Amino acid sequence: MPTSLIVTVGAGEKEHLLERAGLTALTDPEPVLAKLDEALCAQYRATNDHAADNPYLKFRADGTFHVATPALDAHEADPLSELFPQRHDVPLAQVLETINHHRGMLKAFEHWQQTHIRRAISHPALLAGIIGLGCGIGVRKMARISSRVTESELEHAVNWRFSLDNIRAANVAVLKAMDQMELPNLYRREAGALHTASDGQKFEVRGESLHARRSFKYFGQGQGVSAYTFVDERHFLWHSLMISAADRESAYVIDGLMHNDVVRSDIHSTDTHGYTEVVFGLIHLLGFSFAPRIKGIGKQRLYLFRGHDPNAREGWKIAPDHYVNDALIRENWDDLLRLVATIKLKENTASDIFRRLNSYFSPARALSDPQGVRSSH
Repeated sequence: MPTSLIVTVGAGEKEHLLERAGLTALTDPEPVLAKLDEALCAQYRATNDHAADNPYLKFRADGTFHVATPALDAHEADPLSELFPQRHDVPLAQVLETINHHRGMLKAFEHWQQTHIRRAISHPALLAGIIGLGCGIGVRKMARISSRVTESELEHAVNWRFSLDNIRAANVAVLKAMDQMELPNLYRREAGALHTASDGQKFEVRGESLHARRSFKYFGQGQGVSAYTFVDERHFLWHSLMISAADRESAYVIDGLMHNDVVRSDIHSTDTHGYTEVVFGLIHLLGFSFAPRIKGIGKQRLYLFRGHDPNAREGWKIAPDHYVNDALIRENWDDLLRLVATIKLKENTASDIFRRLNSYFSPARALSDPQGVRSSH
């Protein structure tokens, strides 16, 4: 691990940082690996014991398997739909004003220069800015269709009060209010666990953008971005960010999980683009469970710790084909702890660290000096 990224610390400071990050239970790798070994082996046994009774699990002639996705009926998709009126329209401005009345979210939109404020901003201007930007209408068009807001007033509000920090603070205020309600908890499957998920949606960008990249799969000859959004099973939209359409989404999963303290995920799901083996391991050390919905699950590498009796695996249809390199994990355990502590203490984001680590590998260098690349990694 590069010391320029995560600073090497002494023994005394190491204990202090691990305590601050809540990682003292991970100081010794042996009990951690032993617990993982036991849990992994038990899960293999449970999976194979239930394989015959799973109607969605199918085995191919070559021994590989695949899992079919069962259809979801309307009631399962929204079990509380009968509690809400089916034909009733409420203006979005009224919804936002009601939320502000009970939670005061508009107070978060403070002026960038508090010492030079000449007049207070009106609520209609702030609401028009939220709707104009949030719905993709735009500031100028929003001003034309708003009867109580002028274009100059709306532009001034957006330019001087709609910073990223202010928007996030307003969103946190709404999340805190929703988190205190009883009704959203009816959507929970389990009372003591919160299931969250994240996914990206691609948008074409025709103008200049720092995040936009070309992606022939989605935009042909054009370029675009991906809006990566995090929600939980209570339908709280608790984090979102714009990333390049060419970036793999998995690097940003941990950023969302560590974003705020209002929504604390117990188990997180993504699609195939949201996982890597690195993310699996890091999320576990951060204290979350990771349950991605992986396409082609039967073609993935399955691992088991060494030392188990091969006869005990006799009859397993779903069996490991690789072994965990626990010796390498022990050798680099302190580096792993520094990585996890850096993320938990929010000294840096996981996506920045992954980007830096990935930059050390050069395909051009691999072609010119493959032996040197192998020795350096």
